[in-house]
Amino acid sequence: QVQLVESGGGLVQPGGSLRLSCAASGSIFGINYMGWYRQAPGKQRELVALITSGDFINYADYVKGRFTISRDTAKRTVYLQMNSLKPEDTAVYYCGADLKVGGSYGYTHYWGQGTQVTVSS
Repeated sequence: QVQLVESGGGLVQPGGSLRLSCAASGSIFGINYMGWYRQAPGKQRELVALITSGDFINYADYVKGRFTISRDTAKRTVYLQMNSLKPEDTAVYYCGADLKVGGSYGYTHYWGQGTQVTVSS
């Protein structure tokens, strides 16, 4: 069974930093990309950042210069370093990954359970 397990969320003051981690486990034979998405109350889930197997990186405009995505291939883990956090960054952050798993012919998108990030004084 494939799992994406996130950690690192919490409460932080405006201007502070947090680092999120997401580890993929299970019968995984390929990773096309891993990324972070977020969903604020009453809003749709949106892409924050993703990194592909070829190290192509894409950021949402509203996090450029503040957030940094990185990965550890050996650990099948993706990180999101979030600096200069703002109250509007408050949301549930989800890890998403496009994975090739045992027994399948193509790639399938998987989601983690989400981790709450609250930016408030």
